[in-house]
Order: sequence, then structure tokens, then C-alpha cells
Amino acid sequence: MLEDNTASIASFWDAAASSFDDEADHGLRDPEVRAAWAERLRSWLPPSPADVLDLGCGTGSLTLLLAEQGHRPVGVDLSPLMAEQARRKLTAAGFEVTTLVGDASDPPAEAGASFDVILSRHLLWTLPDPEGALRRWAGLLRPGGRLVLIEGRWAAPAEPGDRPLYGEAPSLPWMGGVGAERLLRALLPIAAHSRAEPLTDPRLWGRPIHDERYAVIAHP
Repeated sequence: MLEDNTASIASFWDAAASSFDDEADHGLRDPEVRAAWAERLRSWLPPSPADVLDLGCGTGSLTLLLAEQGHRPVGVDLSPLMAEQARRKLTAAGFEVTTLVGDASDPPAEAGASFDVILSRHLLWTLPDPEGALRRWAGLLRPGGRLVLIEGRWAAPAEPGDRPLYGEAPSLPWMGGVGAERLLRALLPIAAHSRAEPLTDPRLWGRPIHDERYAVIAHP
């Protein structure tokens, strides 16, 4: 059953892969949007080179920024088509970066077991057990490491009877996103210090936004 659920989720994101980069904050094709994300990453990450696990890396736009800034990223995505696009994007830019197909909530052993930073963007809402994923991620950090969680809340919670996003896969407890206060509470058992930073700058999204978007930097 678990394998069936994983296949359902992977198929959902495979179907989105061809148009994923059309969104300004996904493809980072606009120089202003790209520069805004590069600036934020520099502010959240330690000096390069750092070993960074980019979970739910999608088509690799943030992974590429990490490589350009001198870090050593490893990308993981459940969607084979997303991961393949990430590989092509990084190779075209002249970088050899490991990009794996795997469950970001429980990263494959090939990704490694010790990182300075674990980065995810708009991933937690897609997971059947986001709090379990946070615990596993914290266990992959070196002493002094940090979680960089770029999240938001952009839709109302699912109502009983709503069609599940992934067909027959389990329902998603953080469907529609997770608010910063809720995420900070979830981190209390595993992080000695966490802070939330609002991400309201329209340059990050290619447009003004009216929902909650933020980054949490957590130090277990």
C-alpha cells in the first residue's frame, strides 16, 4: 500500500513537471525574481561551501542557485520527471550535482547522512506525515546545522468529503499550506531555536501576494 501511495504522489508531480517552471518563483527565469531568491539564500545559509540537502528540489532552480553560490547541494525529488529536469538544468549550467529520485520525507541513503543545511520549499504541505519528516530531517544535520523551510498558507484547509489531492493516497494534514505559528510549534521538540521571516516581497513571486508566505530557520 505504501508503494502504491508513493506512486500516486509521484505521478501527480510528474504530470506537473512540463509546465512547472512557467511559474515565476519556480523557473526563476525573470532576472529580478532570480536575484531576489539568490539574496535570500545567502542570508539564510552559512558561508560556502556548505553541504546542503535540497528536499523536494523540483526542477532544480534553487539547487542551481546553491551551486552557483559555491555550496555542495544534493537534490531529492519523488518525481522522476522533475528530477530529470533538475539534472538537465544543472548540467547545462556546468555543474555536476547529485540529483536523486526518492521520498523527500525520508531521504534515500544515497543522498548522504550528514549535512550543514536541509532546505525545502513548499514541500511540507504535500506530505502525509510532515511532523515525522521534520524529525527525520533534524537527524541528518551536523552539530550547528540548520533547517531552512520556505512555506506558506495559501488556501483553506480541506473539508470532509473533498477529493484527495493524490487520489487514493492518504489525506494531507497540512493541505493548503501551514501557518508559521503552527510550524514553529511543530519544531519545538526538535529545535533549540527557530525563527520565522515573512516573505512578502513581490520580487520573490513575480507578483504581489496576499496570503501568508515565510521562511523558518531552525537550529536543532
